[in-house]
Amino acid sequence: MRRTYNRFRQGLRALAAWLRPADDTLAAQHLTPELLALYRRMCRSERQHSLRVLQALCETQQNDPDLLTAALLHDVGKIRTSFFLPEKVLVVLVKAAAPCLYQRWGSGPARGWRRPFAVSVQHPAWGADMVAAAGGGPVAVELIRRHQDRLDGAPQTDADRLLLLLQAVDDRS
Repeated sequence: MRRTYNRFRQGLRALAAWLRPADDTLAAQHLTPELLALYRRMCRSERQHSLRVLQALCETQQNDPDLLTAALLHDVGKIRTSFFLPEKVLVVLVKAAAPCLYQRWGSGPARGWRRPFAVSVQHPAWGADMVAAAGGGPVAVELIRRHQDRLDGAPQTDADRLLLLLQAVDDRS
């Protein structure tokens, strides 16, 4: 129920994104020029979401550069193709009601009616590849690639610990 509420709140923020500018100066403090160029290609609502994730991590004194890079770029893979708000709503509903269909429809090429599902399922891998190509560090790339994966059990590595921090804040933001 809490996750549904958070998703609803994210949708409302996305609807109102055009009312508020995204202050990219904070992002510029944490990203190289190449990574900042990727970040700036994201739509305003995604940049605002990423800034909320970054700010929440900073408020808890998290300062790992890879974690903060992943906070800003975890959704950058969505720039690969269009992904409109009504499609996001549909994807969230299908994912909640029929996770197997969500996964099946999200596999394969991002074309036709399956495109929004493919974006949702595959954007972590797309984003990780983009960040790696732009010079992002291997831990940041791993966090971006895995940001939708759920860990089974306790964290085994430092990257797992960072992933849990990123996911907790991302889910609330």
